[in-house]
Amino acid sequence: MQNLESEVRPYLSLWYEESVMHVHRVVQLVQANVAYLLHAALSQTHVEVVGADERTRIDMARFVKAASLQGLVQEEPAPVQLCRTSSERSHAHLLIDCSASTPTFTNAGSCTTRHTQQRRVRAKAAYVHVSSVVSNRFCDDWIQAFLNAAECFNPFLLRQILENFKLKAIQDMNNLKRFIRQAETSHYALFRCCLFLRGCGNGDVLLRNARAEHSGLAEACAIIRVLQEFLTEQAPGTPGTSQ
Repeated sequence: MQNLESEVRPYLSLWYEESVMHVHRVVQLVQANVAYLLHAALSQTHVEVVGADERTRIDMARFVKAASLQGLVQEEPAPVQLCRTSSERSHAHLLIDCSASTPTFTNAGSCTTRHTQQRRVRAKAAYVHVSSVVSNRFCDDWIQAFLNAAECFNPFLLRQILENFKLKAIQDMNNLKRFIRQAETSHYALFRCCLFLRGCGNGDVLLRNARAEHSGLAEACAIIRVLQEFLTEQAPGTPGTSQ
């Protein structure tokens, strides 16, 4: 029993620092731009942190890993990755430069799309510059919850919010998979898919994951292509789309 205690105690002493506090430090650092990290995590976008100390790099990596669905959804097969749209390929790398007093977020892709946002968000007394970085409405809707918990210095609540964020993403993914199965035999179910994707605000991520999981199913892939076209037509800035 004493041996067990001596082995477990070091892990317990590090648990709070490694599993809880990094979430608080990251949110405090990036403020409202936490949405870009959340989207990068869900979409399995590579995040590179430069100009930061070792702890900040580790914190960022832990945050992205904690927010991701890695292990819960399938990876895209190589042929599927080659068939991504140009907009998806252009946002395959998120670069966070912490060399200045305020972090700079940039997309490492060579082009931007209508999903790209360029803005400067005030964080306390400084601005965090964001250029050509992708998020979506689903991730943006969680910003205030993270900021409120960080302002109250409640690291445990922040960790719980992060888990709730993942849980909601998983629930939406399961709903979409169910709708896709139903849409194989029902046009009404396909219509429900379209309504669901338009309302959830996370259609880009959900369809990417669905495409990976159904890559070997011809009927499901055909439905996903229809849904992708629907999302493209509904995106802001598309000709004929109502604002």
